[in-house]
Amino acid sequence: MFLQNLKRPLAFIDIESTGANPRQDRIIELAIVKLLPGGARETHVFRCNPGMPIPAEAQAIHHIANADVADCPLFSDLAEKIFNLLKDCDLAGFGIGRFDVLMLTEEFARVGLAFPAEDCRVIDTQRIYHKKEPRDLTAALRFYCNEEHVNAHGAEADTLASLKVLEAQLVKYPDLPRDLDALSGYCAHKREAGWLDKTGKLKWVDGDIVINFGVQYAGRKLRELAQNNPKFLKWILKSDFPFDTKKIVADALEGKFPAGPETN
Repeated sequence: MFLQNLKRPLAFIDIESTGANPRQDRIIELAIVKLLPGGARETHVFRCNPGMPIPAEAQAIHHIANADVADCPLFSDLAEKIFNLLKDCDLAGFGIGRFDVLMLTEEFARVGLAFPAEDCRVIDTQRIYHKKEPRDLTAALRFYCNEEHVNAHGAEADTLASLKVLEAQLVKYPDLPRDLDALSGYCAHKREAGWLDKTGKLKWVDGDIVINFGVQYAGRKLRELAQNNPKFLKWILKSDFPFDTKKIVADALEGKFPAGPETN
């Protein structure tokens, strides 16, 4: 066994869902692989009808369409069975600390079950990866240039190291764009599908801009809020939100809305 002294099952989990907001979105598919003390394994896969339409952007990622789960049980119908599978387990998976555990916690809470247990240990393989394989400038200079970054965090040394790394990357990867516009596009942070602003506070759903945070207003249409509840939008303008989010909200209060993604 690759782990020593396994006293209780370690459940590896992965979730496909309607989106990335644990409070707003719902589970569509859940896979559980239980590693038991002694080395045996159990595999369980559940598909759920989320009780809401699956957005096109989510379908594009996991390729599960509304018709695929139309006849599946709701999570609430499966909750007790899934809970009993996991209640005596520690948990593991890639990135589960920031998504899968939160999603399961919310789904169980909706049916009155407290998850995870207080003594549950969480092993996040993504965290291990990032800790063991640093992605800082020192690591990049060592990897691409076989040099040690002696004066790390000195502004001039860091700048020169960045230049050396880019030169080495262009040599190592012939498919990288050499044109600055194309290279800039390659480096741009990818937004989640449907996001209207850079941080995803607003998103497109079926041609409408909706709020994509919080509990009370999540899923509410921006146009309807501008007409019927401008107080909430004015609160956004006074609070600590990114500039691009505030610009869209301010325009909405003036009756100006961006064209939908299908016309961009």
